[in-house]
Amino acid sequence: MLMKKHLFNIMTMCLLPATIFSQGKVVPNLYEQTSEMGTMMITYQRDIRAIQDFYSPYLTEGRYPEIARVNYSPEQRKRLLDLHKQYLSEMKLMDFDSFSVHGQVDYLLLTKEIKKDIEELEKAAETEQALLKYIPFADEIYAMEKERRRGKAMDWPVKATKLQQLLKEVEVASAAALNSTPISKSLSKNVAQAISGLKTRLRGIYDFYYGYDPLFDWWIPKPYEALELALKNYATVFSDKPTDLPKEKDDRYGIKGTPIGPAALQAQLQAEMIPYTPEDLVRIAEKEFAFCDEELLKASAEMGFGKDWKKAQEKVKGSFVPPGKQPELIVQLQNDALAFIEKHNLIKIPPLAEETWGMVMMSAERQLVNPFFTGGREISISYPTGAMKERDKLMSMRGNNPYFSRGTVQHELLPGHHLQYYMNSRYKSYRKLFTTPFGIEGWTLYWELLLYDKGFAKSPEERIGMLFWRMHRCARIIFSINYHLGKWSPEQCVDFLVDRVGHEPANAEGEVRRSFEGGYSPLYQVAYMIGGLQLMALKQELVDRGKMTYTEFHDRVMKENLIPIEMVRAILTDQSLKRDFKSQWKFYEL
Repeated sequence: MLMKKHLFNIMTMCLLPATIFSQGKVVPNLYEQTSEMGTMMITYQRDIRAIQDFYSPYLTEGRYPEIARVNYSPEQRKRLLDLHKQYLSEMKLMDFDSFSVHGQVDYLLLTKEIKKDIEELEKAAETEQALLKYIPFADEIYAMEKERRRGKAMDWPVKATKLQQLLKEVEVASAAALNSTPISKSLSKNVAQAISGLKTRLRGIYDFYYGYDPLFDWWIPKPYEALELALKNYATVFSDKPTDLPKEKDDRYGIKGTPIGPAALQAQLQAEMIPYTPEDLVRIAEKEFAFCDEELLKASAEMGFGKDWKKAQEKVKGSFVPPGKQPELIVQLQNDALAFIEKHNLIKIPPLAEETWGMVMMSAERQLVNPFFTGGREISISYPTGAMKERDKLMSMRGNNPYFSRGTVQHELLPGHHLQYYMNSRYKSYRKLFTTPFGIEGWTLYWELLLYDKGFAKSPEERIGMLFWRMHRCARIIFSINYHLGKWSPEQCVDFLVDRVGHEPANAEGEVRRSFEGGYSPLYQVAYMIGGLQLMALKQELVDRGKMTYTEFHDRVMKENLIPIEMVRAILTDQSLKRDFKSQWKFYEL
């Protein structure tokens, strides 16, 4: 009887496809976790990963093998390209119009991702053609690696001879490269990466057989070591090789970057579903800057400094806490933000998320490119270390004073990046593939805007602290866009942050260095304010007009993961989308 009852309960659950379970409660919305595209999207990601792993070199580190990601081989690239096209063909047969908006959004996002990957793979194949003259020996290494994948017992005396022949080819190519005319910076970088990739694949072969095949150990180590060294030196030729491009004008900070130009900027904006031009974004930033200026002058006057807001800001900077006390300040500021949010019933934060945020101290080296704290699973606190110069210690403390920090602790922790990490790992995690900085930083910046509007900053000092960061986000748009349009140098960007926002010089340098040397995409710094403004516009559309409460709005945004915000809007407003959808949401009036 008990067994029958148990089976009945299981069958009953299986007959409730529109129900999921969360923390012991029944939630009547299947689309919180999946859509009609959910299975395909997960399968797609696993299939891509399988090809990336299988066709990458085998390396051993200690006891455990690990997959090393190097430049794709032609075989690997073709296999990826075929798989992408296969998925695209299968998707065209799907009944898009019958999907819910959740499935339609996932379909559009996956289509966009696949097309972007196809374009990149085809471009990489074209680039490879330009590389072949520099690596004519590559096919021999790829062929040997292919045999390795199935553990073929090779004729090692023959392979030893082949390695010696390859050594001669590398030496000839290296000598030719040293005497050749300069090539472009990008081609030189690609050649160096391709050679290093071949060296890594060769090492993968060596790691697999060494110590396990006695004949391999007898014949291969010496020629392998010679060839590996030759490849390493050959890659250095291109790493150090002068290019045919004019040298960038050095600035006093020595910050190096690569402006991508107006066409590439516009293409990236389209890919991010931002239907504005780079110049439009600068105008948006200037308009937001004007609001900050007005508010800043009000706060300065209240503090008795009239229109001299820099003097008012100087007083605020002088409020820093002694070394060793910053972590306690972070806890206090997080608690203040959470109390304010709870009082105004803005969002329901899961108790476990509130319980499990952590903190670490940022290294002095990291602070050179990141002078302010960062967040996620934990907050990384930027404050002076004993090894810093006295001048840099003071600037770090001044730049992370309590009033500046008050505006951004919640950005890094709750309800900011820590809550993102918590929620995004639990809801539609398959959408990680479509993560955009406009979602990552837009959500956290949105909270800075919302809390300011709600009166979180009560004193003029607190308003100046929050306005510093708001001006900083505007400045990020202006200096990064102008840099990538080729109009500003890194030195001009640093000076702009110091003069227009009030940054400490060392902090401004670190901020610009982070922007152009820290591995961020050209639009990353733009994404903070623009993503925040997108969410503010969506909030005005849904919350301010009474269609949702704050808690409903914020909960639903979080559960859609970090996809382009126009797609979040489509879901929350239950739009009927088209297969040939193009971004058109004008979220800001110029």
